[in-house]
Amino acid sequence: MNYFSSDFKLGILGGGQLGKMLLFDTRKFDIQTYVLDPSDEAPSKIACNKFFQGDLMDYETVYNFGKQVDVLTFEIELVNLEALTQLENEGLKIYPSPKTLKGIQNKGVQKDFYAKNNIPTAPYKRFENLENLKSAVTSNEVEMPFVWKCTEFGYDGNGVKIVRQISDLDTLPNVECIAETMVPFKNELAVIVVRNPSGEMKTYPVVEMEFHPEANQVEYVICPARIDDKVAEKARAVALKVSENFNHVGLLAVEMFQTQDDEILVNEVAPRPHNSGHYSIEASYTSQFENHLRAILDLPLGNTDSKVAGIMVNLVGAEGHSGDVVYENIETILGWDGVTPHIYGKKQTRPFRKMGHVTIVNENMAEARRIAQEVKETIKVISA
Repeated sequence: MNYFSSDFKLGILGGGQLGKMLLFDTRKFDIQTYVLDPSDEAPSKIACNKFFQGDLMDYETVYNFGKQVDVLTFEIELVNLEALTQLENEGLKIYPSPKTLKGIQNKGVQKDFYAKNNIPTAPYKRFENLENLKSAVTSNEVEMPFVWKCTEFGYDGNGVKIVRQISDLDTLPNVECIAETMVPFKNELAVIVVRNPSGEMKTYPVVEMEFHPEANQVEYVICPARIDDKVAEKARAVALKVSENFNHVGLLAVEMFQTQDDEILVNEVAPRPHNSGHYSIEASYTSQFENHLRAILDLPLGNTDSKVAGIMVNLVGAEGHSGDVVYENIETILGWDGVTPHIYGKKQTRPFRKMGHVTIVNENMAEARRIAQEVKETIKVISA
């Protein structure tokens, strides 16, 4: 099929910042794009050929959108699975497939998948609702502290909480959830695997993630991770095993823990471009977004190696600020070598909302990390 400067149409479910960054590469290759998103102010709206506003969880909306395109992908997991399954049954190419998404969308199902396929993961228990979990805690079936996760609709630190005492449960919603044993870990790591329908697979280098202690959001992504080569090899091998078991096509971001004794445990996965790969736009030979595009179109995959050390700093809304966004001191950081801001196009800020990121590239990792810290302390996302 001729994808370039032709009648071919690529559909993208979700029009957030991930879609916007993916569209940079579709424009580079002159590939027609249709985007569906619930918000009329979606960041992707300015960059696609046709934009449709609609509910991603509504069967008819997703089905009718899919009938207009030749290949369908998504930048968010919360989409109507029944519509995707019907479209695939009718012959539409959907990557990653609905079957892959079904194993990932619910975190309880995802954890069961790891257990069934002998993929190392932290011990856990599933609960239908909060009441059942409370009973298990009261009867000492679940020991505190533990990590509570809602199985559906969690994102960006929402839907995850460390439960240290019984009263912490009172603030949680009464939904299906898992209680996961807290793992004493050295590092939180991630590996992005890219795979096309022909079976060609590549992994990006292992990255290290530093999290905000309160918001449970990534603050820094560091590539390459500052870990032993043997640990990095083990992490990449585990990520490949996860990918092969899910039989995914496109990108799969595999988040992991490196334990105190250097074991690798899978935390969770995302079947799409991911925060842990944003550094690749500036630091890699082929960005995660271009490789996702290459993969879903069954084109040869690009080089996943890094040209230079890269660190990504998340730009999130400052605490105490809600309203029209202002990026304070952005001119200052633009004056620094190797520093590139990416502004997502969200007009309204609120505390901890992801509003953009900044990539720092440098031959020297220690210097890149120093500059990243300075970027974090200099630029502020506030309201007017």
